[in-house]
Amino acid sequence: MIFDLSVPGGLMGALVPDIILMVGAMVLMLVAAWGPESASRQRTVGFGSLAVLAVTIIAVLVYAGQGATAGPGIIAVDGFRWASDLVFLIGAAATIGIGIESNPRDRFLSAESHVLVLFATAGMMILAAARDLMIVFLGVELMSIAVYVLVGINRSSVRSAEAALKYFLLGAFSTGFLLYGIALIYGATGTTSLPVIGERIAHFALGGHGMLLIGVGLLLVGFAFKIAAVPFHMWAPDVYEGAPTPITAYMAAAVKAAAFAMFFRLWIESFTLIDGAWLAPIWWIAAATMVAGNVIAIAQRNIKRMLAYSSIVHGGYLLVAVVAGTSLGSAAFLFYAVAYSLATFGAFAVVSAMTRPGVHATLISDYDGLWTTRPWLAVGFGVCMLALLGFPIFGGAGFFAKWYVLQAAIASNNDLLPLAVILVLTSLVSAGYYLHVVRVMFMRPRPENAPEPAPLAPLTRIVLVGSVTLLLALGLFPQPLISWARTNAAVTAPEARDPFPIAPTLR
Repeated sequence: MIFDLSVPGGLMGALVPDIILMVGAMVLMLVAAWGPESASRQRTVGFGSLAVLAVTIIAVLVYAGQGATAGPGIIAVDGFRWASDLVFLIGAAATIGIGIESNPRDRFLSAESHVLVLFATAGMMILAAARDLMIVFLGVELMSIAVYVLVGINRSSVRSAEAALKYFLLGAFSTGFLLYGIALIYGATGTTSLPVIGERIAHFALGGHGMLLIGVGLLLVGFAFKIAAVPFHMWAPDVYEGAPTPITAYMAAAVKAAAFAMFFRLWIESFTLIDGAWLAPIWWIAAATMVAGNVIAIAQRNIKRMLAYSSIVHGGYLLVAVVAGTSLGSAAFLFYAVAYSLATFGAFAVVSAMTRPGVHATLISDYDGLWTTRPWLAVGFGVCMLALLGFPIFGGAGFFAKWYVLQAAIASNNDLLPLAVILVLTSLVSAGYYLHVVRVMFMRPRPENAPEPAPLAPLTRIVLVGSVTLLLALGLFPQPLISWARTNAAVTAPEARDPFPIAPTLR
């Protein structure tokens, strides 16, 4: 196998933001391990992590401003990569910001939790840049191993340890599917380069090749696990409930966005010519995810489990954009990723704020009458719930996010009107649990013996206020975000140099 390392600006230049993040993470790892765990060390490493993320964001913006486009090689240098990186990095910053203040309250002072967020984010950035299946695997493993540890980082919590074990075992199992799928695709095409795979499928008419189709199916299984799509979702509620609250938000937003970014590039660059093979399975997975996730979410009385099923449902909505298989679909993904991430981190900022030392505010009934004691907290949580619902005006950008996905589905050549109808109907069903949370905050009395929520800590307040403000602003003026998403949408890559003019397995 020959790796073509020629990318615009050279391989090292293309990876400068990733290298900044990884080097910063390694330095902070030494700082975290240099002495005993303490609140001051946890805060020092946390603020250091925020500084590393800020420098990385600046580097990404510099490269994005250069306007380079994807060329041959294993690393992509295009707008879709930089736009995806910004979503991951801002999500990581929100996670660390909430974690700096919530970790001591949850009674664990591990400074390594912030470093692991940086490593997981580095894996996500590799996923967004990967144009070779081996690099995809590297990114998946770097992200997943860090998140496995983050889920169980609270060693004093039995529930956290159980969640970490479940996630690790099922995650390792899904990684086996992913790796076996990569092996079969290589066996069928003789390459792991994404653009070259697409060329060989066209040149050798591999649309019906059994080994290729099985490999693609196994890739789909691994991908479906990462986004918790039905029927590969059973791990998500337990893991989301057991993980520390900031990590739950990180998994629901950033990890899911990374998996979709990888999948969009994979399909658009490699497998657009075999739509007939993967369209039906993803169609049914999307429909099942939207229906089952919404129905089960209605029965939840635990706020974190309800938000876990909400995350599953939104994965189904984004699968509709995947099935569209167009640049409009990837643009809808970018818009949706921004709006959904804002709503998710805003919601979990409130969940974190409602947590008292040793007691987790996990029941929806714990939010009864929140309006009477913390009105602005209730308003912020209400806006986030309406954004996840896709309610116009008061839900801000959440409404336009779903509208954009519907546009991509209707404009697709794949006859997705029935799937679009399912999306609309299931969105109506979701009102049953999103509006229920709003109702208990504003229309129920506060129990007399209910403890008064503590004032918002500064960083958590910044995350909540920033998320709600941006949601409402982008709901009133969505055009800048729409233009940004369309400009940076993933498009079919230009032809890459084929290192094997004739596939060895097809002579």
